[in-house]
This record gives sequence, structure tokens and C-alpha cells, in this order.
Amino acid sequence: MRKHIKVGTRGSKLALAQTNWVIGQIKERYPEIQVETVIIKTKGDKILDVPLAKVGGKGLFVKEIEDALLREEIDLAVHSMKDVPTELPEGLEIAIIPERESPYDVVISQGGESIDDLPSGATVGTSSLRRSAQLKAYRPDLKIENLRGNLDTRLRKLNEGLYHAIIVAQAGLIRLGLKEERAKPISPEIMLPAIGQGALAIEVRESDHDLKEGLSFLHHEETAICVAAERAFLATLEGGCQVPLAAFARLSGDNLTVEGLIADPSGETILKEELKGPKEEAQALGRKLAEILLGRGGRKILDEVYGRA
Repeated sequence: MRKHIKVGTRGSKLALAQTNWVIGQIKERYPEIQVETVIIKTKGDKILDVPLAKVGGKGLFVKEIEDALLREEIDLAVHSMKDVPTELPEGLEIAIIPERESPYDVVISQGGESIDDLPSGATVGTSSLRRSAQLKAYRPDLKIENLRGNLDTRLRKLNEGLYHAIIVAQAGLIRLGLKEERAKPISPEIMLPAIGQGALAIEVRESDHDLKEGLSFLHHEETAICVAAERAFLATLEGGCQVPLAAFARLSGDNLTVEGLIADPSGETILKEELKGPKEEAQALGRKLAEILLGRGGRKILDEVYGRA
């Protein structure tokens, strides 16, 4: 291992908390190594007044960081896995996937209600089409409004009374150490998580073999298997942020269960399916699941959203 490592990250509190956790693990393992944090502003960080689905393009929160990695201005990048496109720039790879934090969504409301107990007509803030489509299907009586910004901003807007409730990833609360007693987990039967939610991606240059070997202690194989299935599902659908998509894989012994979802943005059509198989076939299961949902009407939804109909 080299004596000095530069780690690239976004500058949000959550991104820094995730990066600091990785750096802490590295320093504990290699106390002699100097680790430097390099904060990089991405396109997604700069455009805050437009819903993500309308910004368009893939890699909104990673491209500038990957460019720095390719220019060798940093040695590794720490991303939220759900932000990373399935196609990486040539020469880069996700070499290390640490153990996953909670993959679930939570609802935080002014009154601490669960998703079932929110009053009819309550305003719920979220910037995610995946969340809003599933919420519209489950609670069509709620009013859903766009909410962008980091976790602190979302919580502040909730506390200011701009929303009755907000939906966020439980992993973010945990990683920031926020003891939010009003947060109520949402069952995956109601709201299937985002692909890779709760997992981190450590991206490096493919040629950096010493660094990959040195960081291998951080890799969690069970998480990597589950994420591989979810990302194969996404890759098969060529999904972007304009379509509500979800996939969630769980490993029990050597057996993998993968659930997938394609929905139309209105929430009127929700297509869900589940497949089970051996963990060695994780990617094949993800691809097969996507093909099943495409055949059940998913292709029509994608064509309509992308104007291919």
C-alpha cells in the first residue's frame, strides 16, 4: 500500500460521513498511511431546483468524481451505490463493496405516524419517482410534492411545516447518527428499495492492483452478490431516473431471492415479480427478472416514458 491516498467524495454531510467511515477503516488497518479527503462538486449537487427525473442523464452524482479518478487527481472514490450507473468509464471499476447498511425507506412525519396512519390529504415530500409511484399506488389519497436537497435540508423543511411527512433512506439517518424517533420503516412489500440502496461503492482505477489488494479487507461478499443481482436488473432495463424502477436482493445461505419492480410514474401500473435461485447466478437472476417484467408490460411503460411508443 502507498503511504498517501487521496479519496474523492461529494461534499454533503452524508457523503462525508460515508467517506470518513471508509477512511477510518483504512487508518485502523494501516495507521502509517496518510489519507486525504478531496471534495468534488457534481452536476447533481449544483442543480437543486429541478426534480432529478427532469435533469436527465446518468451519473449525476458521480461523473465529475470519476473524471478526477481518471486524471489521477484522486486514488479512490466513495459513492452511494444507488448513484452509480451500471456502465462505468473505461479503466474504472467498483472493486470494493462494504457491508450494506439498512436498505429500507422510512417515513418521517410531524406527528410520528406510520405510512398507514398518515391523514388523508397529507402532503408528502420526495424527489424519487420510485417512492412517489409506489406511494401513489398504496395511498392515492396523499398529496406528493417534489423535495430535493440533502437530508438536513429535507428535515428542516419538514420541521418548518412545508410538508406533513417526508420519505428518506434509513441508511442516511443511521450513517449521520441521527436519532430520529419519528422515523417509521416502510415495509418492502409497500415500497421496494432503490437498486443498491444502503450500499457503498468504492471505485478505483482497474490498473491499481496494489490499492485493490490493500482495500480488499473492506469487501463484503454477501452484499456484493445482492448488489450484483440488483444492478444486472437495472442494466437490462437500461434504467435512468425518469422511470420508477426498484430491485432488492436478499441472501439466505446459498439461496438468493430477487424482487423487481417497474411502474409508470402515475403509480397506476405497478409490475412486481420475484425470482429465487443459487447465489452463483446472481446476475443471471437479475437479468431474467427484468426480462419477465418487460414481457408483462414493462417494455410498454419504458417506451411511453422515453417517447418510443
